[in-house]
Amino acid sequence: MSAADRAARRAVTVFPVLVLAAGAVGLATPGTFGGWKESVPYLLGVVMFCMGLTMTPTDFQGVARRPWAVALGLVAHYVIMPGLGWLIAHALDLSPQLAAGVILVGCAPSGTASNVVTYLARGDVALSVSVATVSTVLAPLVTPPLTLLLAGAYLPVDAGSMVTDILKTVLLPVLGGLAVRLFLGRYVDRVLGALPWLSAVTIAVIVAVVVAGSAAAIKSAAALVLVAVVLHNGLGLALGYGAGKLARLGPPASRAMAFEVGMQNSGLAASLATAHFSPLAALPAAVFSVWHNVSGAVVAAWMAHRARRAERVG
Repeated sequence: MSAADRAARRAVTVFPVLVLAAGAVGLATPGTFGGWKESVPYLLGVVMFCMGLTMTPTDFQGVARRPWAVALGLVAHYVIMPGLGWLIAHALDLSPQLAAGVILVGCAPSGTASNVVTYLARGDVALSVSVATVSTVLAPLVTPPLTLLLAGAYLPVDAGSMVTDILKTVLLPVLGGLAVRLFLGRYVDRVLGALPWLSAVTIAVIVAVVVAGSAAAIKSAAALVLVAVVLHNGLGLALGYGAGKLARLGPPASRAMAFEVGMQNSGLAASLATAHFSPLAALPAAVFSVWHNVSGAVVAAWMAHRARRAERVG
């Protein structure tokens, strides 16, 4: 692995602990983050700018080389996770705020750590990068209408305003980071190892702000939210892998599909929920931020073990 790959692996491994600590701080001292709510979109912009800095034209060339596989990944992601969010909200009879939050998590693009976890699982990293890139670029067009369709029965959804927010906090920072990488690549290469850590710390701050905003309601809702998140993520990983197997993409691509479907950009979901619904609606995204990295690391280790054993047998 390169130095940047090693840094990304360490950041993904440490990230759940960092986010748990941030959540504990937000819960214990909510007043510390009382005036930070307005900063959440800007913090998310930092995360997405870092994502843009890691992109290269090769990421987009991969889409042209394998359009069918990438299209399948996008359809699976934007059908399975939103649908699961709606079903889980109904099955658990969640309150309107929590139901909207779970659905919004499902409507978000792929998670920022999915590429690294795919690498750890010995999956098809090129496919993972392509699906994550395109799902992020398409988020302004897909996430708001899906949220309106599925969560509109629970809470009012201003899809137009949500489009504007995603453009400002996701697409523009990603494109800005990509432009900087294109024109100042040799300088960016020197700091690539620090970018996963900067993203991890920034997402941890977002979680602390979100948890602080709903600290009073967490004690009564945390257990139910955890059940919803575990079901959402676990079923997403399983169905994503199943979609790859059903399409006969092969084991490495199926492993990539599992993480591209089951891991969400929960930072975006938390930002949108805080801005458009309430801090309580952002709680599922905060819990998802922790859980999907824990489950992703465990599932990746299991998949890598199975892949190595298959290679030895073969």
